[in-house]
Amino acid sequence: MGKAHFERTDFLGAAFKLALEQGPVAVTVGSVTQELGAPIGSFYHRFASRDALLGELWLETVMSFQVGFVAAINAGDGLAAALHTPRWARNNLGSARFLLLYDRDNFVRGDWPDVLRERAQSQAREIEKCVRTFARDQFSNTNSVQIRRAIFILVEVPLAAVRPHLRRGERPPAVVDELIRATYKAVVETPNANWSEKKQPRTDD
Repeated sequence: MGKAHFERTDFLGAAFKLALEQGPVAVTVGSVTQELGAPIGSFYHRFASRDALLGELWLETVMSFQVGFVAAINAGDGLAAALHTPRWARNNLGSARFLLLYDRDNFVRGDWPDVLRERAQSQAREIEKCVRTFARDQFSNTNSVQIRRAIFILVEVPLAAVRPHLRRGERPPAVVDELIRATYKAVVETPNANWSEKKQPRTDD
């Protein structure tokens, strides 16, 4: 006999399981309710749409990840912020695979409820603030080049380092941290004079 009552967390858990096993495309209203053995009406009583469900799941996961990253930036420890990705992935392998193996656009799409959209915008602003804070503190400037450097070392390098391991379903090994540290040192300790903005050649329409 099926479960009589379903909570929001039941639907989120079923969606998480499906996304982790088969990718976000496998998460539909039908697949989620089938996974739970729940009536479709029970789904729509809690979520406006499949996009709202996926968006909420993505947002909860990214905000869980973001806590340690923001704390490291606020403490003035840029290296800890860069190393947060592999450390969080080791402690949260399933969530890391869900969050880091797919692009944001796989989850953030469609017609969201206003509250969810506002939360997503707030989350994005918090990350942008962290990047600007790091660029200001480490590079003494927040122009486009220094922001690009900050994004590279805080976001892109850690992500590139952990993704191959997450694809294999394994926790990132310690060597990943060593590689991130070495790259961080190379980027942060390079004199700013070598990173001047250059004008792009003009092209005529």
